[in-house]
Amino acid sequence: MTGPEDELQVLVVAPSGRDGPLICNLLTSKRISCVPVPSAVMARIESKMGTGAVILAEEALTLAAIDEWAELISEQPSWSDLPIILLTARGEVDQESQRKMLVRQPLGNLVLLERPVRPETFVSTVQAALRSRSRQYQMRDYLAQHQVVEEALRRSEKLAVVGRLAASMAHEINNPLAAVTNLLYLIGASTTLEESKAYAEIAASELARVSEITIQTLRFYREPVKPTNVHMSEIVESALALYRTRLNSARIAVERDFRESYPIMAKAGELRQLTLNLIGNAVDAIGREGTLKIRVSNSHEHSNGSRRGIRLTVADTGPGIHPAIRTTLFDPFVSTKGDTGTGLGLWVSSEIVRRHGGTIRVKSRARSQSTGTVFSVFLPSLFHVGASPAVPGIRTDADLRLHGTSAGIKAGQSVTC
Repeated sequence: MTGPEDELQVLVVAPSGRDGPLICNLLTSKRISCVPVPSAVMARIESKMGTGAVILAEEALTLAAIDEWAELISEQPSWSDLPIILLTARGEVDQESQRKMLVRQPLGNLVLLERPVRPETFVSTVQAALRSRSRQYQMRDYLAQHQVVEEALRRSEKLAVVGRLAASMAHEINNPLAAVTNLLYLIGASTTLEESKAYAEIAASELARVSEITIQTLRFYREPVKPTNVHMSEIVESALALYRTRLNSARIAVERDFRESYPIMAKAGELRQLTLNLIGNAVDAIGREGTLKIRVSNSHEHSNGSRRGIRLTVADTGPGIHPAIRTTLFDPFVSTKGDTGTGLGLWVSSEIVRRHGGTIRVKSRARSQSTGTVFSVFLPSLFHVGASPAVPGIRTDADLRLHGTSAGIKAGQSVTC
C-alpha cells in the first residue's frame, strides 16, 4: 500500500470495555498503524489530518455521533470515500430493523462486521479497506498533478500570447513612429507657419494612434480578476486594434456585424485572450487577401433555449481545417500551424468558455473550391465560477449565413466542444 503512514492509519472508536486496545494490538501485530480515540468528535479531528479507515463499535454510534460523521462525510473532496467498519452485536446483521438501516445511511462507505469476529476475517476486512483508501489517495495525487500540469500549460499559452502581442504591438507602433520622425524633419524644413502646423497635426494624430495601441495592450494585463460587466463588441474592437497593421498589410478585409448585445458578467481579461486567439487563428489561416467576418449579438443557447447570453462568431475564408484534426481540435498540443504554433490556443480558449459556463463550436470546410472556418462562442449572461456548459447543439443555418458561400460550409460538418 502506498501513502504516508499517517494517511493510512486506522482510527478505532470503541469507548467501552477492552475492544479498543485489543483491536489496536491485533492490527499493530500485522503492521497496520492504529490509533484509539475515545469519541466520534475526536475521530473527526484525527480523520481530517489523514485516515485510512475508521472502526466503530456500535455502542459509540449514537444519533449525535451519526450527525457528526454525516457532516464529515459530506465535507469530503470528490476523490474521497472514507471506509467505515461498524462492529455490530451478535445476530444484529440478520435482524436489523429498517429504522436502524435508515439511520446508518449517512455513514456512506459502511461495512458491517458481527461480533465476535475471527481475527483473520477482521484483519482481511481492514486490509481491503486500506487498499481501497490507498487507491483514493493515488487518485488525489493524480488530480493534483493534473491540475499543476494544466496550470503550467495555461501559463505557457499566456506567454505565447504575450509574444504574439509584443510582435503585433511592435508592427503597429513602428509605422506611426516612422511617420512622426519624417514629419518632424518636414516641420524643421518648413518655410511657413501654416505648413508646420499642418505637419504637427498629422504627427499628433500618429502619436494618438500609438497611445491607443499601448492602452489596448496594457488593458489585456490590467483587467480585474473578478467578473465585471463586459461589452463583447468593445473586447473585439480592442483585439482588432492590435491586428490592424497586419490585417492591412495582408489585405484582409474585416466585416463587423455588431448587433444589439447586452453586457454580460464575465472576466474581461480572459475574454480578451479568447478573442485574440480566435482572431489570430483566423488571420493565420487566411494568409493574404481574404475576408474576416465577426459578429456579436444577443442569443440563446442552442441546446438550452432558456439560457440567455451573447454569441461571438468569427469566420474566415482560409483553407479550412482537415477532417482528421477537427475531432481533437480542442485538445492540448493539437495545432494546424506546424512548428509555428503551440497547440494550446484553442484548448485554453475552450477552458475559458467552459469556466464561463458557455459553449464553443467550430464548422469548417477544407475540400472544395470555397473553403473556410467558423467558430461560434455562446456566453451566458450570468457568470458562475467553474460552471459546466450544457451539451452543445447543432449549428443553425443563421450561423452559416454569416460566412456565406465564400466559406462553403455545410450543415453536416461540425465539431462540438
